Amino acid sequence: MQLRAAAAPAQSISAEAAAALVQSGMWLDYGGGVCQPNAFDAALAPRVPELHDIKIRNCISMRPVQALEADPAGERVYFLNLHFGGWDRKMHDAGHGHYIPVNLGEIPDYYRRFMAPVDIAIIKTCPPDADGFFNLSAGNLWHRGVIERAKTVIVEVCSGLPYCPGVETGIHASEVDYIIDGGSTPPAELPNPAPGEVDRAVASQIAAEIEDGACLQIGIGGMPNAVCGLLATSGVKDLGVHTEMLTDGIMQLYQGGHITGARKHTDPGKIVYTFALGSGALYRAMHNNPDLLSCPVDYTNAPHIIMQNPRAVAINSTTQVDLLGQAASETDGTRHISGTGGQAQFVRGTYAAPGGKSFICLPSTYDKRGARRSRIVPQLTPGNVVTTTRADMMYVVTEYGCVNLKGKSVPERARALIGLAHPDFREELERAAYDMRLIPRGFTFG
Repeated sequence: MQLRAAAAPAQSISAEAAAALVQSGMWLDYGGGVCQPNAFDAALAPRVPELHDIKIRNCISMRPVQALEADPAGERVYFLNLHFGGWDRKMHDAGHGHYIPVNLGEIPDYYRRFMAPVDIAIIKTCPPDADGFFNLSAGNLWHRGVIERAKTVIVEVCSGLPYCPGVETGIHASEVDYIIDGGSTPPAELPNPAPGEVDRAVASQIAAEIEDGACLQIGIGGMPNAVCGLLATSGVKDLGVHTEMLTDGIMQLYQGGHITGARKHTDPGKIVYTFALGSGALYRAMHNNPDLLSCPVDYTNAPHIIMQNPRAVAINSTTQVDLLGQAASETDGTRHISGTGGQAQFVRGTYAAPGGKSFICLPSTYDKRGARRSRIVPQLTPGNVVTTTRADMMYVVTEYGCVNLKGKSVPERARALIGLAHPDFREELERAAYDMRLIPRGFTFG
């Protein structure tokens, strides 16, 4: 691990004194997730009217960024985001935030090779351990790359964060310029809504495809978590985990004895992840847990690492699939709603694993302005961004079935995907497929 050398021993200062270091034109990095600073941000907000051209980079804001809210006209603070959460989406809708297109697992390399050096990195951490490392808690991610490129490093120490063992999980005291008190507030929680009937129907089809010894990646959302719930009662055993996000569903499988990691080729016996978001129960179970291994995102999400685990399985959700098999998982037309995340990398990595499988799941319909619409469509909504290409797509799952698109021709794909649509939409999808010449008339498959 490359350590950054601070100019002088770290100083303990107030949040207000730390915010006073900010000058117009600076790039600030807030880390993201549970590492998002709060005390510093609250102290910076009153200074915003006297500053201009401040760039703040963040990811999945778990609390409102007060410095941005202090600039309602959007003329002083420029907000850039590596993956949207709910609050980030609202800021984008209001014209006050913008997305940085990324494969999440490549972000450390972006910092090291392409992004301009960070003027000030402000990252929330656990208190220092006996070796002088400020643990990054449940947000390892790309923070090592941020620290290496930062001109000034500020840690906001919070005793309410879980301490998470792993690889490159900390910032050494010798790298830190300033320390501020972040209090003892527990990390913000991400709600876990109970799965609905459609979630359970989709999950049951995926769970049927998961074998003993499979190595799981579980994405964000109700459907992937519903799979965990079904696996907990399925009798499947010796599961492994090599994932991007650690979820409540994974933790429940672990606590139920279904996850041993005994058959993994990389990090056997360990649940490998790069960040976690979920309930307070999840964070408490993570604290100092030796069975969990926090790793940088360029390790967890690298396809050449993922593929080393036999029967690797990726379970991710999407919002729209067209009849060619393209998945749009991050936008609704020109409205940005989330991000590429690690979906594309896990789709490729799990497919390349011996016996590997990738599942992209979605409900067949959704309601918009009181009208039911199909998520299986002839063509993607104009402006929609392709997250998983048609060449990469493997299994697609709705409540009406599960199909493997690998090796299927365009006509075969169209037929298979129409079969996954809600029955009320199949006739018009088939008519569109003929009109678009995706399915030749008179041609049968079998």
